[in-house]
Amino acid sequence: MPLDAIVRTYIHRIRPRSQTEIDWFVRQPSLRAAIRNAALAVNSRGKRYSHQRRLTKVALERALDVLSKHARAIQKAHDFDDLVHLIDTALEPISGLGELYVYDTTLRIGAKLNLFPDKVYLHAGTRLGARALGLRTAATLKMSELPKEFRALKPHEIEDVLCIFKDELKTSAAPPVTPDIFERSWCD
Repeated sequence: MPLDAIVRTYIHRIRPRSQTEIDWFVRQPSLRAAIRNAALAVNSRGKRYSHQRRLTKVALERALDVLSKHARAIQKAHDFDDLVHLIDTALEPISGLGELYVYDTTLRIGAKLNLFPDKVYLHAGTRLGARALGLRTAATLKMSELPKEFRALKPHEIEDVLCIFKDELKTSAAPPVTPDIFERSWCD
């Protein structure tokens, strides 16, 4: 599937749901409420995000405890990089929480603080998408390193696209996008 078609599909079919979830975190009544929902991976419908469904309740509750204790430091984060580093360091001792959880949790808390990434963060799923495009697969990608078609998206949206469409990015002869793209999205 051509990259411009992938971007259009994202913009029209996935961005609205993703933005609804981001807006829900922005509207949380307090930073502590945003931390609670992000740490427990609870979405706007009161359900656990599909990306975090395999995480244990114990690990999520430990994450909530740790992040709640770091609320003041979280509040003082200057940018998304500071925030992701703080959250990653704080959660490192908790077994079972990987880089996807750290990124998703940071994005959700960052929304409340109006801190969004200015580059694309890579984790297991997004690395596959980046690799399929022939991009380097370090921890992050600058916007200038991405195909021009992706520049119509924000960095957190490109992260979503690389993960959701990783299979479609493998070849331009990939089958058409199917409804299961929604099951691959963090906002579900």
